[in-house]
Amino acid sequence: MTTAHPNPSPVGVVIATRNRSATLTDTLRRLLALPERPEILVADNASTDDTRALLARDFPRVRVLSLPFNHGALARTYGARVLNTPYVAFSDDDSWWAPGALDRAARLFDAHPRLGLIAARTLVGPTADPDPLNDVLAESPLGPVADLPGTQVLGFLACASVVRRRAYLDAGGFHRLLFFGGEETLLAYDLAARGWGVSHCPDVVAHHDPAPGPRTGRPVVQRRNELLTAWLRRPVPYALARTRALAAEARHDARARLALRGTLARLPAALRARRPLPPHVERAARLAEGDAA
Repeated sequence: MTTAHPNPSPVGVVIATRNRSATLTDTLRRLLALPERPEILVADNASTDDTRALLARDFPRVRVLSLPFNHGALARTYGARVLNTPYVAFSDDDSWWAPGALDRAARLFDAHPRLGLIAARTLVGPTADPDPLNDVLAESPLGPVADLPGTQVLGFLACASVVRRRAYLDAGGFHRLLFFGGEETLLAYDLAARGWGVSHCPDVVAHHDPAPGPRTGRPVVQRRNELLTAWLRRPVPYALARTRALAAEARHDARARLALRGTLARLPAALRARRPLPPHVERAARLAEGDAA
């Protein structure tokens, strides 16, 4: 039998949501049952369904940050600013944490002062199948390092990540320009550029139960954000090469055309916010991509 944690958890949970009250209800019930009893904050991206009424009626223990319009992934940053716990775990409205996972994350942060973000092991669906991303992270060519747990990575799944709040805010959180979809890589770059470690720690476990079927528009947004990330942080020749590759693909692929148009519309803002990675992080990014050059 699992007993409640005797002290307030040093890990708070931020859930970004919009118009998904049914899945949010299930997620909140699971999080509220955790033995760590974390503080939970829902950052509501201007839902137009019954989300806010449901939270007020059924979940009085849960803090709510009602945003005036949809901020996408940036809602997580607004939530992290409101919480004052030293560590923040991110969930989506269809993901939650395994019992004991947040305690384990807190112990890892306490023991490793340079650790900025933990990429958890993710189990998917009602049968808790391992997410294929787990193996990709575990096999990262960046490998282990003495002052960090697990394996160094430059990617993660946002809804299965825990951050040191100070490091996350120091890095600026998720970038406004990307909005949502494939936003994790840029944050990993920015943490590493400031000296924070990003590690895959498989003994920290998250559950993810996404709705079945394709997510309309997600591949287009992810391709767009991959290219915007290149222009924001990577060398100009690298970004140009990937732009040319997407343009060539766009000649015969409608999704690539949409991704290219979305990138070009945001490119002036990306160039204004451009901040190339330090050389050692750029080398790590190339190594993580399988390019040792």
